Amino acid sequence: MEENNTGNTETEVTSNKPVTIRPVKTGIGWGGVLIICLSVIIAAGLLAFGLSRFRSVESHTIGATGSASVDFESDLIIWRGTFNTHAYTTDQAFRQIKDDAASVKKYLIDNGIKEDEIVLSSISVRQAERDVYSDDGEFRYSEFDGYDLWQTITVTSGDIDKVEKVSRDVTDLLESGIEFDSDLPEYYCTTLDDVKLDLIGKATENARDRIDIIAQAAGAVPGKLVNSNLGVFQIVAKNSGTQDYTYDGAFDTSSRWKTASITVKLEYELK
Repeated sequence: MEENNTGNTETEVTSNKPVTIRPVKTGIGWGGVLIICLSVIIAAGLLAFGLSRFRSVESHTIGATGSASVDFESDLIIWRGTFNTHAYTTDQAFRQIKDDAASVKKYLIDNGIKEDEIVLSSISVRQAERDVYSDDGEFRYSEFDGYDLWQTITVTSGDIDKVEKVSRDVTDLLESGIEFDSDLPEYYCTTLDDVKLDLIGKATENARDRIDIIAQAAGAVPGKLVNSNLGVFQIVAKNSGTQDYTYDGAFDTSSRWKTASITVKLEYELK
């Protein structure tokens, strides 16, 4: 025991026992690491098993694409023609276009077109202008040059032969002084939905027949249907081939005789 300068007494204690320093436990121990490793191994095994099973199921299928086509005749024709006139006043122009409309309609009826098959559009009108040039050919300005009026007449009929004949022979109208421009007829089929449904059935049957042939040759037996896919309808002029096919499906209106086709893809599990 010693006494310091302040008069206080300090006691010094000494010991011969060894001091052991224990580390503080932090993080994951060996047991936790082992559990994590086992979990990773099990997960990898399950994933590998799932992929192998998926590939096994995927590889045990059989598929084929069937097709069907049919030729058919249109049963509806739509034909349009446009006539126009020019005058320097609106009153004169409208009188002339109405007279022309009456003459065109009479011509059609006289040639066998029924009145309820004829539809006249509204009259279109625009102000005409004429360019004025100088003596040396330089453009100077545009000036008023009257009015242009035009109107379209549409014939819709099931009598295709009759309308075709009228559309080809408009000489009488032209000779009477009417400026008439005839469009090409358009052809449609009013029973097209029935044609499409019949084609789908035939294409599906064709796909199934192909699958049966392939399976029989391979010694396999088709099971349940697992996937089906319907293609787009291609409706083209008869004998035009596949060059007119489009990605979204073709729809020809320029030909009286047409060919419609469709594809159906089927996929079955193998027993």
